[in-house]
Amino acid sequence: MRVDSPVSTLDLNANAARRGLAGRMVIASLLCLVLLAACQPEEEHSAELFVFGTIVEVKLWGATREQANQAFAEIQQMFQGMHRDWHAWEPGRLVDINQAFTNGQPAKADPDIVEMIRKSQSIEQRTEGRFNPAIGALVRLWGFHTSEYPIVGPPPKQAEIDAILLHNPSSRDIHIEGLQLSTDNPLVQLDFGGIAKGYAVDLAIRHLQKMGISNAIVNAGGDLRAVGRHGDRPWRVAVRKPGAGILGAVEIRDDESLFTSGNYERFRQDEQERYPHILDPRSGWPVEDVASVTVIAAEGILADAAATALVVAGLDNWPAVAGTLGLTQVLVVDESGTVYLTPEMEQRVEFSGDIEQVVVETPTDL
Repeated sequence: MRVDSPVSTLDLNANAARRGLAGRMVIASLLCLVLLAACQPEEEHSAELFVFGTIVEVKLWGATREQANQAFAEIQQMFQGMHRDWHAWEPGRLVDINQAFTNGQPAKADPDIVEMIRKSQSIEQRTEGRFNPAIGALVRLWGFHTSEYPIVGPPPKQAEIDAILLHNPSSRDIHIEGLQLSTDNPLVQLDFGGIAKGYAVDLAIRHLQKMGISNAIVNAGGDLRAVGRHGDRPWRVAVRKPGAGILGAVEIRDDESLFTSGNYERFRQDEQERYPHILDPRSGWPVEDVASVTVIAAEGILADAAATALVVAGLDNWPAVAGTLGLTQVLVVDESGTVYLTPEMEQRVEFSGDIEQVVVETPTDL
């Protein structure tokens, strides 16, 4: 009969040490795998943020989970600051600036607000006043400084509108010295509703690129900018249809912005008539013959402001204004649903159904 020799304490300790070492090695290996997984690019990360009165969707492709989480947190913080500082009627930096203008006093601004004013001055001049963010007093008079729609009640009296137009408020009335703003026109009241989303999307994309993220889309309720690709294909986005649904789809090429301005969501309603929220700065009254305008441009700030200006330009004048702004990719929908579009835009949009289309040459196409 075989008798095994007794196991010494030293052997037990050695075995325990080996088991402990093996356990630590397993834990370390698992930790390495977790860290490696966190650092490996995954196909897509997305987040939804509520800001500017809409859902902003941010999608990243090819970023690590750590990069994505950091990016979403930083963009959320950026957007919250923008919403606070750029708001036309809630307490914040822009309200303080407008109050200073009313009082005939100078005001200090952040670099972002100064940049929006400079861009606005250029676009206002090129559109002959069809885009003008200095008409906040008119927007307030119509009751459009609200998030609750529709507004019920009659329009302002013509005398009230004329009292503001008499002062001809313009962004070009604002003097900029560094970060200090001043104006001699007390009726200048800034409202960045036609340009803020575009600039916010630009800043978000710029921030993502600085983080080393080269494939991304920032979509603020259908107004967006996209860079890079969605894996092995371009980013594919929808062109909104006035009222509800989509007109079709567009594939974004490398780095482009697509913005739509429309008269179908926000309006004032009385017993006789519906008054859309987009005002013609020259008359002080809402524009009517255009339901929506979609613009593709390199920067969101231009696409956003241009879409508003082209709604104001109307069916007769939008091609000339688009040409002045150097735009070649424009789609206009009139109140009856007919689509007018430039030749370049016709090549880009894949329509979702049978839609009456009219191709229109702009001065830049000639």
